[in-house]
Amino acid sequence: MAKVPAAVVAAGGLVGGYAIARWTKKRPLGGVALAAAGSVAAYEWNRQAGPRAATALTTAYVAAFAGSHPLAKKLGAWPAVFTVAGTVAAASWAVTRRAA
Repeated sequence: MAKVPAAVVAAGGLVGGYAIARWTKKRPLGGVALAAAGSVAAYEWNRQAGPRAATALTTAYVAAFAGSHPLAKKLGAWPAVFTVAGTVAAASWAVTRRAA
């Protein structure tokens, strides 16, 4: 089975969570997807880079989700989601790359 990088899982969770919430019009369903991807990413961050890095990256993931809301008022919804997803993916890649 191919291994999916934690950076991709985290970015996919942010984008996918928003997409599910928007298209189904059920925000809790999007939250489930967001939380599931975040949990998988956090597990991988812990495995690859240790608990301190996992805590920092999980905090960044949650902050990105929260920060996408005010950012959407300035950029629009999709650009905000893609911006925070890219930021979290870059941070994840940088931290886990150094740990590898």
